[in-house]
Amino acid sequence: MSVKTTTPLTFFTPENLNTLGAVYFDTGISAGFPSPAEDFKQERLSLDSELIKNKEATFFARVSGQSMIDAGLNDNDLLVIDRSLAPAHNKIAVCFLDGEFTVKRLKVEKNKVWLQPENKNYQAIQITEENDFVIWGIVTNVIKKV
Repeated sequence: MSVKTTTPLTFFTPENLNTLGAVYFDTGISAGFPSPAEDFKQERLSLDSELIKNKEATFFARVSGQSMIDAGLNDNDLLVIDRSLAPAHNKIAVCFLDGEFTVKRLKVEKNKVWLQPENKNYQAIQITEENDFVIWGIVTNVIKKV
C-alpha cells in the first residue's frame, strides 16, 4: 500500500485562443460501421468556449500521480479547474492541504470532510482542525492525450 496521499499539480492559466475554433463535425464519428462523408455537417468549435465557463476563475493543472486513476484522472492528464464553483459532496476538487496541492473527491458527511482518492492503493484523508486546508477549485473537465 502506498503511503503518499497527495497528487502534485502543475498549474497553467488559459490564454486567448483562436476564437474561430477548430473544424467540428456535428454528426457523431462512428465507432462501428463508417458513415458516408457527405452526411457530415461542418461547423467551428472553440474548446475554450466549450470547456471554460468563467475565464477569470479557470485554471489548468497537470496531474502527477496515480491516486485518482479510477475516476479517469491519470498521470499527465490536463485538468480544467473552476475556482468560482462551490465545493460539494462527491465533486472532484483541487485542494491545498498542509502545504501541498492534491486532487481528490470530496466526501462530506455529518459535518466531517474527507478527501477520497479513487485508487484502492491510497487511503482517504480526514480533514481536521489541525490541517491547513483550502478547497482551491472544482475540476470540471479532463483533457487526455491518446
